[in-house]
Amino acid sequence: MSSKLIGVGVGPGDPELVTVKGVNALRAADVVVVPVMAAPDGKDGGERGRAEATVLHYVPEEKVVRVVFALNERADRGRREAAWDAAGGRVAELLTAHGTVAFATIGDPNVYSTFTYLAQTIQDLFPGTVVETVPGITAMQDLSARSGAVLTEGTEPLTLVPVTAGAAVLKEALNGPGTVVAYKFGRQAHEVAEALRETGRIDDAVWGSALGLAEESIRPAADLDGGPLPYLSTLIAPARREGGRGGKL
Repeated sequence: MSSKLIGVGVGPGDPELVTVKGVNALRAADVVVVPVMAAPDGKDGGERGRAEATVLHYVPEEKVVRVVFALNERADRGRREAAWDAAGGRVAELLTAHGTVAFATIGDPNVYSTFTYLAQTIQDLFPGTVVETVPGITAMQDLSARSGAVLTEGTEPLTLVPVTAGAAVLKEALNGPGTVVAYKFGRQAHEVAEALRETGRIDDAVWGSALGLAEESIRPAADLDGGPLPYLSTLIAPARREGGRGGKL
């Protein structure tokens, strides 16, 4: 039988936001892989990430396997590629030994997820491997629910921008007609605040971090003072809405 790799979205941090299908997939898998950030020496830094903390609400610890990924490596492509290859090799070993491996990822496995790179690596190593995904609730959905910021109405477009792509990409989106969501902007909070003010989009915008966790913070974007925020902060800048209820139908 073919090996199976399943990417399971476990939401942004709140264990209650894992879908029933996601929980079933985690429990049915032979092992559950969780990504961990590499220490400077390239080894497991020991920190428990959001995905692992969420998974442990639903499966026993002995079923969970921590695998190091270069989650924070952007400057050195060679080091990043080597880390991905090593992680792919470890998961390949697990697939050979167990058959069905679930990979838990925060948010959704098809939205800016490490799972994408892992799946590519595994399919190169074992072309016959079956790859499936189970969708997960994203940070923008959770922030929308917790803050009351409506993502879309009527004919409005929705643009999702990773601020790691640069402030110019964010400004271009903010100059458009729809709602803009920015991911991973914590280290560039000052540039994000400037972009919001320059485009006149700061008044209705909201940001959040550590959603669903004890240290959760949800604040108006107007409170951004340029200081650094957690890396995985999320911003919603709602579309400009005029004309009352149903004005954009």
